[in-house]
Amino acid sequence: MKVLLVLGDGMADEPLPELGGRTPLEAARTPSFDRIAREGACGLLRTIPPGCEAGSDIASLSILGYDPREHYTGRGPLEAASMGISLGRGDIAYRCNLVTVRDGVMEDFSAGHIPSREGAPLIRAVAAGMDGVSLHAGISYRNLMVVPDGSGAETTPPHDIVGQPTGPYLPKGEDAPRLIRAMERSREILRAQPVNRERIARGERPATMIWPWSGGRTPRLQPFRDRYGVSGAMISAVDLLNGIARLAGMEVIRVPGATGYLDTDYDAKARYGRDALERSDFLYLHVEAPDEAGHMGSVEEKVRAIERVDGMLGKILESFDGIVAVLPDHPTPIRLKTHTADPVPFAVRGIGTDGCRRLTEREAAGGSLGLREAADLLPLLLGKAARPGPGKGG
Repeated sequence: MKVLLVLGDGMADEPLPELGGRTPLEAARTPSFDRIAREGACGLLRTIPPGCEAGSDIASLSILGYDPREHYTGRGPLEAASMGISLGRGDIAYRCNLVTVRDGVMEDFSAGHIPSREGAPLIRAVAAGMDGVSLHAGISYRNLMVVPDGSGAETTPPHDIVGQPTGPYLPKGEDAPRLIRAMERSREILRAQPVNRERIARGERPATMIWPWSGGRTPRLQPFRDRYGVSGAMISAVDLLNGIARLAGMEVIRVPGATGYLDTDYDAKARYGRDALERSDFLYLHVEAPDEAGHMGSVEEKVRAIERVDGMLGKILESFDGIVAVLPDHPTPIRLKTHTADPVPFAVRGIGTDGCRRLTEREAAGGSLGLREAADLLPLLLGKAARPGPGKGG
């Protein structure tokens, strides 16, 4: 039996006055999600282990059965794996955002969700002026910094400090001097770039500096097939998820038009998802858009993104009758504009029914699947116990 896991990043939320006390999941029109709930069973899933930071990296490792308390070293090396960048033994890779900081305040963690066609030349210009670190262009505002012979640093995700002064959140620790020098140098370089002048002229936010965060060394993950005895594939527009999949030996499927933002091509993701299920036993289909809307604090965009993810699933269900799980990886509440570690609702078709009518936070809380740990999900879907390998997954 084939298994499809559809993950709407950050879909879970809180009841909102703007929605009459409903959450975005409750307010959205989601016939496909609700079909999975009606034909299956619901529950709550704890995707962020105690003591771990709430984020897609931690949650997705947990969902795939790799305990982040053993395997997680930072977001940077996961994205490096996706980008095909091999880290040396002493290298530390940091996620490196293009951001908009004005008057010392973090105005935008994504520099106006700068497109790759503009972000890439900016990163190349900054890289040419760097000494002691290297920069690599990724997708949109999401890039990578590599520090050779690094020791690590305490850093803060820029999406956690929007609207706040950046001074208290600058890097601390052994790598901090190199990181801060690079950040300061990037201001000078980016100020002079034609791309930024053109963005300002169009009324768009410029990329005023780089912001490195979540550094680490390459982790080792037991191959997915060895762990579960089935083949696995990943569809995602973000390097973080693709890096986890690559390190786990899963097939990484790139979808033209998938942007990792609100404008991603949902129809293309559905087409590629159907094709992937023809050859893979398990597909992890990730959509970033609801999380982006949560970080924006936009109720309307979050509801719209959830409905589009639902529509994507509907197109797959036209020709797929296998096991289906639908869930967020973590909440990204509109009120907070950042992640929380609360358990998320999930629905599974193909393992029995329990009378749930919709995939929502409230319905799932009363579902027959109860409150479960993320590591239990794939064994539940695949119908067998995972076979963890020795030590760190090697």
